[in-house]
Amino acid sequence: MGLFLFSIDFEDVRLRMKDGEKLPERLLKITEQLLKFLSKHNIHCTFFVVGDVAEKYPNLIREIDSEGHEIACHSSSHIALDKMTKDVFRKDILQNIDSLKKAGIKTIAGYRAPVFSLTEKTKWAYDVLNELGFSYSSSVLPAKNPLFGWKEFGTSPKKIGNLWEIPMSITSFATKKIPFAGGVYFRVLPFALIKKSFSEHKKKNLPVLGYFHPYDFDADEKYFKFPEIDNALFNRLLFHNRKSTFSRLEKIFSLDAKIITYSSFSKQLISK
Repeated sequence: MGLFLFSIDFEDVRLRMKDGEKLPERLLKITEQLLKFLSKHNIHCTFFVVGDVAEKYPNLIREIDSEGHEIACHSSSHIALDKMTKDVFRKDILQNIDSLKKAGIKTIAGYRAPVFSLTEKTKWAYDVLNELGFSYSSSVLPAKNPLFGWKEFGTSPKKIGNLWEIPMSITSFATKKIPFAGGVYFRVLPFALIKKSFSEHKKKNLPVLGYFHPYDFDADEKYFKFPEIDNALFNRLLFHNRKSTFSRLEKIFSLDAKIITYSSFSKQLISK
């Protein structure tokens, strides 16, 4: 099945909601389930961690790190790039780095923009990422999307300055190009299409990038409105079929997919 860059966008949605902490805390329980699942399959992956989570749960970040997973940046408080200036973005990333280092993380090589909000309009972010010494970013969705997308970027990794941008994997569905190996798409799309898309990426010698969130594994979480989602249908989809996530991943893992961290893959790109 080729390379699978499995990753977790590690966030607690409650922390960016007004009175969100009145909702039941779910992150600790789901993370323990997730770590046991990864350990069972002897998998090490990349956790893109939001700074507010690292500040609230530093021991949890240390536990994830101690189990051999990569820790990378996912912004300080999950604000999309188009809501920032370059200077505000620099401060946000520095705060994200600081929160991770205070939690005990020594090496930070990668970054992912919230909701894949790195587009042609916000490509000034690369100046900051290069300035701060990042090795890679995985922040571009190379397709049209209701939220963000950079269709013209293309599907192959590109070197921008001293870092590599590794764009999200997409597939054809009806008349659209969409992600298939992460989040709500992984839960909702026909599994036959997902399996076929993995095979097609292998033939093209492209890695499959997958992104998940702790809530993607939480089948028991009660419904609430996500803060950034105005579309009622999409908000419902964020809760749909969560019970299938672990079992679908089991099927992918059984198909001889080689899982590596984003940092490991970026080192392969650098060595070419």
